[in-house]
Amino acid sequence: MINIIVVLPKPEDAKGVRGLLMKNGFQVNAVCTTGSQVLSRIDDLNDGIVICGYRLSDMMYSELHDCLPRGFEMLLLASSGVLNECVGNDIICLSMPLKVHDLLNTVAMMSQAIERRRRRARLRPRQRSPEEAALIKEAKEILMNRNNMSEEEAYRYIQKCSMDSGTNMVETAEMVLAMMRG
Repeated sequence: MINIIVVLPKPEDAKGVRGLLMKNGFQVNAVCTTGSQVLSRIDDLNDGIVICGYRLSDMMYSELHDCLPRGFEMLLLASSGVLNECVGNDIICLSMPLKVHDLLNTVAMMSQAIERRRRRARLRPRQRSPEEAALIKEAKEILMNRNNMSEEEAYRYIQKCSMDSGTNMVETAEMVLAMMRG
């Protein structure tokens, strides 16, 4: 599920937007009336959408946007005059008065973009630390020397053992080293 936080200065407006979103299958994590409430709520979230009004009691939308952690996107709900000054700053905008269809489609589009980003991040290979790379290299060298393997064969051996045992390559390299040394 995508994390959604609604922050509007009037609690009844924020609750109305939350109700509309939830009725249409979106999960709303929090309803807030100030930017500081939003910032305290997103501490334990990795990404999501902040649906925001132009002016909150403690800050403007632009200040809140600047404080959002990486991975969060903002959907600004404001008059068309205000939206003109918002061009080119990485904020998605919808003009007021709000059309339900536009809100739902925009949130769906933003949710899909976040899901795509999450998938790409999961598929991206994790970078190994120099220590982890050194362990794998040492295990390969031992396999190459003791078992007359090429570097590629030693790597594939560690990789296959890793997959077969359900451990990562670093743990497998540590096991190879422990067995060969012991």
